[in-house]
Amino acid sequence: MSSSSARFAAGHLRIARPVTELERSAAMYGRGLGLREVGRFEDHDGYDGVMLGAPGLGYHFEFTRHRRHPIGPAPTPEDLIVVYVPDPCAWKAACLLMIDAGFVEVVPVNPYWQARGRTFEDHDHYRVVICRDAWTAD
Repeated sequence: MSSSSARFAAGHLRIARPVTELERSAAMYGRGLGLREVGRFEDHDGYDGVMLGAPGLGYHFEFTRHRRHPIGPAPTPEDLIVVYVPDPCAWKAACLLMIDAGFVEVVPVNPYWQARGRTFEDHDHYRVVICRDAWTAD
């Protein structure tokens, strides 16, 4: 196998984002996506952070804020986290949780996501799609 076609299997995925308000982001994502705090740090080289996940998940979110030199969020409307929820009842419930958690429903730029789910935006303009399909690696 050539190095250009080599593959690896990641053991875990961290989605790291600078945010304007750590506690607000943690509360929104925790409530909206059913995640819990799995880690926290303070003043690690000037950074504070909160990590959200759940046992058995292959990913977690990390939200950070620099104490002295905040790095402002800079998402575009195409920077998406997509959560696949194929069961219709669970999908509806997930969408209601996002609204209840403080996310605002927005119209996605890509019509593909409009046809397959609902797109939500947090207070820093990061977007999450709740997709009503199952994901497959075809």
